Amino acid sequence: MSTQKRRNFQIEAFKHRVVVDPKYAEKTWKILEHAIHEIYNHNASGLSFEELYRNAYNMVLHKFGDKLYSGLVTTMTLHLKEISQSIEAAQGGLFLEELNREWTDHNKALQMIRDILMYMDRTFIPSTHKTPVHELGLNLWMDNILHSSKTQTRLLNTLLELVLRERTGEVINRGLMRNIIKMLMDLGSSVYQEDFEKPFLGVSANFYSVESQQFIECCDCGDYLKKAERRLNEEMERVTHYLDAKSEAKITNVVEKEMIANHMQRLVHMEKSGLVNMLIDDKYEDLGRMYSLFRRVPNGLSTIRDVMTSHIRETGKQLVTDPERLRDPVDFVQRLWDEKDKHDKIISLAFNNDKTFQNALNSSFEYFINLNPRSPEFISLFVDDKLRKGLKGVSEEDVEIVLDKVMMLFRYLQEKDVFEKYYKQHLAKRLLSGKTNSDDAERSLIVKLKTECGYQFTSKLEGMFTDMKTSQDTMQGFYASQVVDTGDNPTLAVQVLTMGSWPTQPSVSCNFPAEIRWVCEKFRTYYLGTHTGRRLSWQTNMGTADLKATFGKGQKHELNVSTYQMCILMLFNNGDGLSYKEIEQATEIPAVDLKRCLQSLACVKGKNVLRKEPMSKDIGEDDAFFFNDKFTSKFYKVKIGTVVAQKESEPEKQETRQRVEEDRKPQIEAAIVRIMKSRRLLDHNNIVTEVTKQLQSRFLPNPVLIKKRIESLIEREFLERDKVDRKLYRYLA
Repeated sequence: MSTQKRRNFQIEAFKHRVVVDPKYAEKTWKILEHAIHEIYNHNASGLSFEELYRNAYNMVLHKFGDKLYSGLVTTMTLHLKEISQSIEAAQGGLFLEELNREWTDHNKALQMIRDILMYMDRTFIPSTHKTPVHELGLNLWMDNILHSSKTQTRLLNTLLELVLRERTGEVINRGLMRNIIKMLMDLGSSVYQEDFEKPFLGVSANFYSVESQQFIECCDCGDYLKKAERRLNEEMERVTHYLDAKSEAKITNVVEKEMIANHMQRLVHMEKSGLVNMLIDDKYEDLGRMYSLFRRVPNGLSTIRDVMTSHIRETGKQLVTDPERLRDPVDFVQRLWDEKDKHDKIISLAFNNDKTFQNALNSSFEYFINLNPRSPEFISLFVDDKLRKGLKGVSEEDVEIVLDKVMMLFRYLQEKDVFEKYYKQHLAKRLLSGKTNSDDAERSLIVKLKTECGYQFTSKLEGMFTDMKTSQDTMQGFYASQVVDTGDNPTLAVQVLTMGSWPTQPSVSCNFPAEIRWVCEKFRTYYLGTHTGRRLSWQTNMGTADLKATFGKGQKHELNVSTYQMCILMLFNNGDGLSYKEIEQATEIPAVDLKRCLQSLACVKGKNVLRKEPMSKDIGEDDAFFFNDKFTSKFYKVKIGTVVAQKESEPEKQETRQRVEEDRKPQIEAAIVRIMKSRRLLDHNNIVTEVTKQLQSRFLPNPVLIKKRIESLIEREFLERDKVDRKLYRYLA
């Protein structure tokens, strides 16, 4: 293998020198300079751009890039100074038009020059870190025209004056404004911001500060908000027409601050037209406008919410503490209901169903409903009224709406167990008197209560319905076991009530007439014969009776009365006149009930089957009563209700409250034991907190009562105090 000799190749320069014309650069630049002049003078149609490009290319190639670049700067500056003089000379409205026209021409010229000098732009400029041609053209425009001493201030003032004229209702040339603003943006965002946006925002703040002060002095709240909304929309529209999109947030902030934030308190509290008046008068449109404007500013919605909450609480407080309105429980609850519906509608239509407003409304209702300790009783009476007669002929959907609204009020109650007590009493009366309008509605409400409060809350209520069904079967068995009696003996219908399920009062003895006593004993014998280990006691205050009565001229009626009223009326079979004392002695009906029964029998027009002497509305112990022969009625069946205090009397109220307090004791103790069993060791404050948390779905336990129950559990050795820390309790297994 032979080794070849390695050869080195070398490229040599031409033997002869390439002579460059010493005036080459000057000549070529003159050609290019002439072309630039022609372009600025709108004579570019006669130029050969290919030839011009080649000339510029050769200059850069022959290292004359510096001369080309500096010549370009000098030539463009010269033309721009001439243009500047032309713009400054323009008078009035022609100023912006001239500026816009020259800017458009400059951009066109710049594009052509850039095309000619493309090679320089791509090679020479990056390598020497000079400003590219297009950017150079913009900078020269800015320095020589925009920032010239005469143009800069004049341009800003002209633009601001046009905006002001537009704000005061004049029509301006928006297209021209858009072009001028775009020029500023094309020159750089900092140019737009410094030369226009910042002064524009400052002037706008002053304008709206003055205008808002004028408006608030002469307008009511609704009109002011309309004007503020219109101004806000105008500014947003202005941005879309000729300002930078980024300016929208800034200018709307100015309007919001000057027209809304600075006047919030005055607006909401404005006399005769502020927020409270809008709420009272259901001004949904104005309220909606206030909501949409105030939500744009810090603390705007909380301002509305606070005033609304304060108003609702004050209104509600007056509602639940006004003695006049407490006379009719049904009207009382209806007013609560109407108040809730009214504000629900406002929140839905005006406040965009805002959850924070709904929460504020709920907390306000919970606050004032519980100011009245009788609210649970009144809500139960309202339900009683609706389920007795208020839902006749109402569709199932509407019944559900009513029941849902009842549940809504029920949820606000802190003492739900008090409601349960009253509801049980009222339900018992409805079931026993057969006055319930709809079993389905009754059961539906119990299902809702069960869902809300659990099985324990409604187990006794459900037991009451079970007893009613069982009683029907019992009566069928009783009559099936009796010999068919064709005589005119009383017919008995007994409801056997389980003691624990029904709100039975301690049995008060009442003397039945002999005919009734006989049939009652027959039933007692039958029932105790079929059931072992049971005891029956008659609840005479809860029964009803149908009596056949004959009045003067042989007129006959069937009277539907209470058991007590029956006992009174049957005394008149043996005599026409009896004194109050005689009736009381013969029947042994408690005095309060006796007076109510006599009042309903003798003092109610159209139902007065007895006559009272002396005639007055109230029953006195010296009154005498006579059978009213002259009683007439167009109905054969006459229902005589007992004059009842729809609300409880003070002693009854105290008794109910006492029963509620007694019922609470075992519940509190059970909660304490549950907590201590799981925690073993706990201090007093934490026990109170935990017990309150567990029981708040039924009632709010009083800390004093919790302390007493803890003491009771210590006595019974369920708990013990810690020997060192007396506030610490230990569970004893």
